[in-house]
Amino acid sequence: MIRPTEFSYKMFRVTILFSVVLSFLYVALITSSVANSVDFEVKYDKLNLFDDEPLAHPMQVEKVNRYEANWKSIDSRPIPEWYEDAKIGIFIHWGVYSVPSFGSEWFWLYLVNGEDAFVKFMKQNYPPNFTYQDFGPQLTGEFFDASQWAKIFEGSGAKYIIFTSKHHEGFTMWPSSYAFGWNSKDVGLKRDVVGELAAAIRGETNLHFGLYYSLMEWYNPLYLADKANDLTTQVFVDQKVMPELKELVNKYKPDIVWTDGDWDRPASYWKSTEFLAWLYNSSPVKEKVVVNDRWGSNMACHHGGYLTCKDRYNPGKIQSRKWENVLTIDKYSWGARREAKLADFLTIEEIIVIIAQTVSCGGNVVLNVGPSREGTINAIYQDRLAALGKWLKINGQAIYETRPWNHCQKDSNTEHVWYTSKTEGAEINVFALVLNWPRDGFVDLGCLLEVNVQSVTMLGVGGKLKFQPVDLNKGVRVFLPDKASTTNDWAWTLKVSYQP
Repeated sequence: MIRPTEFSYKMFRVTILFSVVLSFLYVALITSSVANSVDFEVKYDKLNLFDDEPLAHPMQVEKVNRYEANWKSIDSRPIPEWYEDAKIGIFIHWGVYSVPSFGSEWFWLYLVNGEDAFVKFMKQNYPPNFTYQDFGPQLTGEFFDASQWAKIFEGSGAKYIIFTSKHHEGFTMWPSSYAFGWNSKDVGLKRDVVGELAAAIRGETNLHFGLYYSLMEWYNPLYLADKANDLTTQVFVDQKVMPELKELVNKYKPDIVWTDGDWDRPASYWKSTEFLAWLYNSSPVKEKVVVNDRWGSNMACHHGGYLTCKDRYNPGKIQSRKWENVLTIDKYSWGARREAKLADFLTIEEIIVIIAQTVSCGGNVVLNVGPSREGTINAIYQDRLAALGKWLKINGQAIYETRPWNHCQKDSNTEHVWYTSKTEGAEINVFALVLNWPRDGFVDLGCLLEVNVQSVTMLGVGGKLKFQPVDLNKGVRVFLPDKASTTNDWAWTLKVSYQP
């Protein structure tokens, strides 16, 4: 048994020893913190400015790259490789505009502006006091089947989709906390369309899930008030746009955030750089998310993520930054049109030509479909997507995961031949996409003039093809197989292996 005096003395020694150990640990911790501050400076006043959550303690902040809320920093973020490799996407425009299904997805604006065709359409088909808002309950979606949509999109060979979560009319296709009474859960089909489609795409396919979001809403009172105040207020942005965008990202975790409706206000009004800094630094999709370039007036084709510049952008040459060609299968509308004629839709041949041109120059292609108000995808859209899927099953090697061939994009000798390239292990392959079958059974490829060709094959056809130099230094002549032996109906791909 220990006497009180002995116990006190031993406790004193233990206490002194414990204090010394703590002192050494504290010094080591401070030294480590100072050393680390050379690489990473924690700025208390700049942490989580765009979060609703309280600031984290500085010692809890991970040592990571952080993007600042300016274009130089935002533009420096690399494009995630999954997007670079994907090449093909599907856009889906579905909203209240799908109910009148006439003329354009801009139906409401054209009607308010007194466009003759739209005024006449309303007079002939609806009662005098019928308003655009009355179309909302008629977005019934009784045949909307997210799993069926997912199968159609996967069958097209696309690697990602972009769904319109909200267009310029302001109607949200999810139960937005900031669009009470004007969303797909409260009105019409009474369903969370974004949620159902996200679950089907992720659970039943390997596609990436992306969302379109219009920053502007034509007739939102908050937006109209900000416009009337000549940009001295940002109530619409603070109370609607920013919280709604964050809700979308946090709830559905899209791999793409594709904004639009930005053009008549500067990026500073939309608080675009602040949102993108939050998206890249703190959001649940910060590592993989991709964005476009529509973040304010004069921003398109200059700042953001990849470039879209304008609808149907197809420059025909390599660009300094990654870009996307987004276009409609219906040549005249992004939404469904009941009055559309067969000739109004792109043929599969036209679609493949656009894909060859775009991918050869480093772009991605996104094809738009416009479902009906009932939630069906028109048979002509399904036909085009199925045909594309058939073509990509054979020729996808020349599209997916390829890069532009720096030596040549379009052949210098034969028209309608475009090139892509891919490094596979130690082998370098070039793909020549021949869009028209030659009458003489051979094709002269001028871009192969100074290339040490080792072999040529045709995708989907067994065996190697014969080739030889063309007289007068015009390149290499490749003799094609019997057309009947090919499995393609449109555009044929020659795989050229060579030594650099």
